[in-house]
Amino acid sequence: MEDAKKTDLFERMPIPKAVLNLSVPTILSSLVMVIYNLADTYFVGMLNDPIQNAAVTLAAPVLLAFNAVNNLFGVGSSSMMSRGLGRKDFDTVYRSSAFGFYFSLICGLLFSVLYTTFRHPLLNILGADATTAAATAEYLKWTVTFGAAPSILNVVMAYLVRAEGSSLHASIGTMSGCFLNIILDPIFILPGGLNLGAAGAGAATCISNCVACLYFFILLFVRRGRTYVCVNPKMFGIRRDISLGVFAVGIPASIQNLLNVTGMTVLNNFTASFGADAVAAMGIAQKVNQIPMQAAMGFSQGIMPLVSYNYASGNSTRLKSAYFFTLKLTMSFLMTVTVLYYIFAGGLVTLFMKNPEIVAYGTRFLRGMCLGTPFLCLDFLAVGVFQACGLGKNALIFAIMRKIILEIPALFILNALFPLYGLAYAQFVAEFILAIASVFVLLRLFKKLDERNPASYKEDVSVNQE
Repeated sequence: MEDAKKTDLFERMPIPKAVLNLSVPTILSSLVMVIYNLADTYFVGMLNDPIQNAAVTLAAPVLLAFNAVNNLFGVGSSSMMSRGLGRKDFDTVYRSSAFGFYFSLICGLLFSVLYTTFRHPLLNILGADATTAAATAEYLKWTVTFGAAPSILNVVMAYLVRAEGSSLHASIGTMSGCFLNIILDPIFILPGGLNLGAAGAGAATCISNCVACLYFFILLFVRRGRTYVCVNPKMFGIRRDISLGVFAVGIPASIQNLLNVTGMTVLNNFTASFGADAVAAMGIAQKVNQIPMQAAMGFSQGIMPLVSYNYASGNSTRLKSAYFFTLKLTMSFLMTVTVLYYIFAGGLVTLFMKNPEIVAYGTRFLRGMCLGTPFLCLDFLAVGVFQACGLGKNALIFAIMRKIILEIPALFILNALFPLYGLAYAQFVAEFILAIASVFVLLRLFKKLDERNPASYKEDVSVNQE
């Protein structure tokens, strides 16, 4: 099967139009996901109970750990699918999608079992104490014990659908769950509803992820015979070439997210020593700062199918055009957001909690965090290109540099030099250095691609950018 419309998007559509077609729905779904995360914080914050707000913040590393599985099978399988499409190898496309689907389902069930079995020592590792442990456990019961499988599966299915160029449907599926979550939050959290507090936020999230999964199952049923995404058990198996192709990209992407979890856990533990108010403020600042981060991530993920396809087909000129157009667009947006965040940091934190001490903490945290935002696009886009081209080793090196070599040591050093407030500047240090490294690595990669690909693949860039 070959879909002419999808082939046109990957091979002939002008670069700005192709990038926007793939990226805008991805960015919108990413931003909606941020809004629904902010909704949790907002409605829990309306309780004016720092313990409930701290519970959501302390649980965040566990939910972030889901992304390790999302990236292992979502990024890995989708990259394999898009490269298979570029080579017109449809058997690989079908088997890669089935591989990603079934393994993500298995891992989601394992997450539930392992958390439920070892929840008490895990709460201590997360930084929960006698004050915050009960609320954190209730939130995690819904989001992990009951909700791990649907949470992971709906994200992986969005990756698979996006890999064939159906970015809009991928985003609709993700956003359907997010919008439902926003509607359910006040009903489950607030005294006027079920008055469940942080546990209510978890229950709303679990139900919403189940609905998002249902959307994707209906989509695949309606489009059966016209989609490259395959969930037929007969196509699922552990074949050497499929496994190696998925894991070569997915494992480094997964490790990257596990390192993010480690970094967040270190940050939360440092912050927790200053009390629940500081933890709540750090959580608010992190979630507000997620908006530009998710926009940058949305662009990076959005262009991955385009980069993968043209890498596999040998069209390096179109690949580079997509990258540089996306870089200019993302950098302009993130620089604007940074200026606005720095100026209006206090007002943004006040939207979530009126507690003067929390607002004071959060304002200084957000101003420190936002300084690293403009450099995110260079880092995220570089990693996106590596993943799209199957260069998992490069992505892994960047992940290790970002967290182990740069950010986590910066947390220790800056907290020692400027207790508590120095923590907010660790991201800036890491992203600034990585941005410089990404420029050199990508220029070298593009040079190799030009040398590898024959001149017949060169196309008129001006045509692509009309």
